[in-house]
Amino acid sequence: MSAHQPIHPADPALRHLTARQVTQLIVELRTEGSEFGLTWPSAQPGETNLNGRVLISLGNIPASTLINLLALLREYKRERDRRRC
Repeated sequence: MSAHQPIHPADPALRHLTARQVTQLIVELRTEGSEFGLTWPSAQPGETNLNGRVLISLGNIPASTLINLLALLREYKRERDRRRC
């Protein structure tokens, strides 16, 4: 996962995500994003739409959006920490 190469919403690998894995990603986003106000307390694993995309119950965003946002947060934090050293 890289912020420079985002995951496409129709990536077949996302179809294999379980509700537990999506929940773990949401928890990770809450942890990583809390300092930026990205908490989304009502986010939950959603249902799969007709195209087979795993959605998050937060306005039905694709799981790829959650993963890509996590990648951006991680990269930002790495760069910020690197600059502090």
